[in-house]
Amino acid sequence: MFNKNYYGKILVPMITPFKEDQSVDYEAAVSVAEKLVEDKKADSIILTGTTGEFFTMSFDERAKIFEVVKKAVGDKIPLIAGTAVVSTIETIALSKKAEELGYDLVMVVSPYYTRPSQKELYNHFKKIAEEIEIDLILYNIPLFTGVNINPETAANLAKIPNIVGIKEEAEINPKQITEFINRTPEDFIVYCGDDAMILEAFAEGGEKRMGGIVSGGSHLIGDRLRHMIEIFLEGKVEEAARMQQEFLPLFRAFSLGGRSNPACLLKDAMKMIGYNAGIPRLPLMPGTKEEIAEVEKIMRKLNII
Repeated sequence: MFNKNYYGKILVPMITPFKEDQSVDYEAAVSVAEKLVEDKKADSIILTGTTGEFFTMSFDERAKIFEVVKKAVGDKIPLIAGTAVVSTIETIALSKKAEELGYDLVMVVSPYYTRPSQKELYNHFKKIAEEIEIDLILYNIPLFTGVNINPETAANLAKIPNIVGIKEEAEINPKQITEFINRTPEDFIVYCGDDAMILEAFAEGGEKRMGGIVSGGSHLIGDRLRHMIEIFLEGKVEEAARMQQEFLPLFRAFSLGGRSNPACLLKDAMKMIGYNAGIPRLPLMPGTKEEIAEVEKIMRKLNII
């Protein structure tokens, strides 16, 4: 049975550092993982997710990230492999590779660009789950994939024993978390995938059904977000609300310049507090001087630096 407590409430979708020549900086990736552990910013680490820019990475690059990070910190913190690829066959292959490397959990986003029907989505996830012996969390982010995992589809997938939960990008459809909860068994766990909607998600799902957050911003303030969730669940709603209100400008700042993926400016922010975060992989680009200055201003106001 899936144990959400093992993975904790702060699941960090780790950035992937790239060098100036656009190659993966595996040594820097290890240093990022080690710093997340040392600074207690993460309860678990997700590798090659959206914030990890998986969509620009090859199969072999992702498999190597799984391998080197597991070797470095696998005995210190739970690791989750992001294994989604557009095709079902390659997603199965990468999921099997993660399983072979000793991972117990994969997170799989819906196929992007292809815009599959709900029937096709169900078949996609079902086939992946049937080909692996480890657990799988669905990842729903219509903003990037162009398709929503509808609650009915999630309910049908939840009947498959090793499909154990869903990560929901909550701001697009803020009440869908409740629909997922209403339609799935009590041991099917929901994760909030939106830094701006953390308390709203926990208000909908409560401690029992919510696993935690998948939060890029936790690279910077994972310890504070953990505290915010804890006091909210203790009933200190006003105090937790004030914290979320203070953090919102930081999360919004990662979208400066019309960006949809926060990885670019997040990497710039991470460098300000000692991470060897590298640069984004093209076509994504680092922040401009003005954008970085705005992020730094907000971080100073929050006493992050």
